[in-house]
Amino acid sequence: MQKQVDASRFWLSGTALAAYCALARVALHLFTYARYGYFRDELYYIACSKHLAWGYVDQPPLSIFLLRAVREVLGDSLFAIRLLPLLAGVAVILLAGRIARELGGGRAAQGLAALAALSSPVIQGNAGRYFSMNAFDLFFWALAVFILVLIIRRDRPRLWLAFGAVAGLGLLNKYSMGFLLVGVLAGLLLTRQRKQFRGRWIYAGGVIALLIFLPHLLWEIGQGFPSLEFMRNATAMKNVPTTLPGFLAGQLMDAGIGNVPLLLLGLAFLAIGPRGNRFRLFAWAYAVMFAVMFLQNGKPYYLSPFFPVLFAAGAVLAGLAAVGKRRKWIAPALAACMFAGGILSTPFALPVLSVQGFIRFQEALGVKPHWDERSEVGVLPQQYADQMGWEELTAQVAALYRRLSPAERKDCWIFMRNYGEAGALDFFGPKFGLPAATCAHNSYWYWGFPDWKGSAAIILGTSHDVEENLRDLRSHFEQVELGTVTRCSLAMPLENNRPLFICRRATFSLRDIWADERFFL
Repeated sequence: MQKQVDASRFWLSGTALAAYCALARVALHLFTYARYGYFRDELYYIACSKHLAWGYVDQPPLSIFLLRAVREVLGDSLFAIRLLPLLAGVAVILLAGRIARELGGGRAAQGLAALAALSSPVIQGNAGRYFSMNAFDLFFWALAVFILVLIIRRDRPRLWLAFGAVAGLGLLNKYSMGFLLVGVLAGLLLTRQRKQFRGRWIYAGGVIALLIFLPHLLWEIGQGFPSLEFMRNATAMKNVPTTLPGFLAGQLMDAGIGNVPLLLLGLAFLAIGPRGNRFRLFAWAYAVMFAVMFLQNGKPYYLSPFFPVLFAAGAVLAGLAAVGKRRKWIAPALAACMFAGGILSTPFALPVLSVQGFIRFQEALGVKPHWDERSEVGVLPQQYADQMGWEELTAQVAALYRRLSPAERKDCWIFMRNYGEAGALDFFGPKFGLPAATCAHNSYWYWGFPDWKGSAAIILGTSHDVEENLRDLRSHFEQVELGTVTRCSLAMPLENNRPLFICRRATFSLRDIWADERFFL
């Protein structure tokens, strides 16, 4: 009888509630992972995994190493390449529950924290929807915060070694881990936790982080810091400038409308709550990171990996407020709010609806697609539009390729304008018999160009203006003809109605022009 009681208690425990949320995330993934198609960045990451290095123009190498390992074992299917991001997302949900427990939360707090992580659209969208370093970024931040909570609550300074290892791996995955380290440093210095600097373990952890990150740092030095050039260009030419109200609104939308009460409660618990006094450093960390990201014109979602600790803190405060018979409704009411918000936001984060069903859904809500970059958006938001049209583009290029003579096909140069287009041709091209694509965008530029004699080329136009492209190409080729125009109304407008040209008898050599083609953005 005692064993039955213990078992029933476990299935209703905080750990079990967090596990149910994690299982719900798995179920959502199995239902949606194969919908729509490969995402633009996934195609690029697959190309990167064929060129292993200690760095890439737009990212450190860890996520690419992981992708290469997955591809070697499981292949290139959508299920295979999206498996690790799913596992990272599941871990974030479980960690949110554990952080709530370590902050002093009971069963309800652990369940609410996990439910918030499950229903947050930015966590849903970045952890499992497609392969991206963002999924692992969420995981490394959550794990680092969990370790820091253990260091403080249990007075275990040796865990700074584990924190350093996680921080180093996080930096090796995405530079944004640096924001967390800056925030934590500020939080430690501005609170009683500055006592951590009296011990040796925090410095040993810093050395571990540096050693893990060092190979990539040496790569950057050897290549002349291309990632700094990429980030400068992105800030100046790609990211849309935002106002303070816009940045705040972005934070709330990314957290999820139903999760906003928990987010605000979490900030209150950490910033002014007496129970959160030991963990005040997280409030300072959030404030410092918010200011730094806003001033640097960062995107609001860059701060989203910090949401799990805010959700956990808010859940603890909600649990404390719900003590007493007259206030037992608080936790269920918050859960209902979060669940309802998740129902509304999930179609924007995961493809739970068909394409046409989603279009009708967003129209019914009066929502227009938008993007935080300077490219035009079509009928679908960018996260869905960039899963459309890639195989169709490859088929159109293949049709032009077949129009060439055998001699021309043997010496054909195919030039795409961005890594998504080139990645699509490299991924889908072999089944159409196409040679590898060339591109000067980001890391593709480092991979160079083929030994091309200049007889024939298939080139994607730089813009939608056919005449403008003809004038440019005719200054480099003796013969230029419009081959076709790309067609995919669901894709980003940048990729739709773009001219593809067949060019013959080049008046230049790739070696002479390649340095000027470099395009890091």
